[in-house]
Amino acid sequence: MADDALRKQLIQMLRKSEARADFEKAVKNFPADQRGIRPRRTPHSAWELLEHIRLAQRDILEFSRSADYKPRKWPDDYWPVSPKPASAAAWTKSVKSILADRDAFIELLEDPKRDLFEAFSWGDGETLLREALLILDHNAYHVGEIVLLRRLLGIWPD
Repeated sequence: MADDALRKQLIQMLRKSEARADFEKAVKNFPADQRGIRPRRTPHSAWELLEHIRLAQRDILEFSRSADYKPRKWPDDYWPVSPKPASAAAWTKSVKSILADRDAFIELLEDPKRDLFEAFSWGDGETLLREALLILDHNAYHVGEIVLLRRLLGIWPD
């Protein structure tokens, strides 16, 4: 396939960062008592950012999978209601969900029947390539915010 190299690079970028901290490092060993803190003059806690990543990535995955996609309401359906997770298990579940949805999106990229450049019939010109780049861009931005929060809280493992 002519776009094999592009697919391979997209998948590699989704799985592992080469130029920044990756998702797994950003959330690894994040102290439970710090997950709901909004440091002074910051708009979000780590929990809010984590859930926002999960909700937005799930939305992109669902949109990319099917014409049966149902749009969500911005911003209500893309951010959690509380700055704090309900439990340590909620944090763990969110992290696992992000990784599972990332893997599900990678399966779309690995499917040779899915054209990277063909516009989805149910969208407004969006393509699988565009959605992959959207996940990469969006997640990188918010992972960077999580790293910054960890630095502000004094819990980033330099």
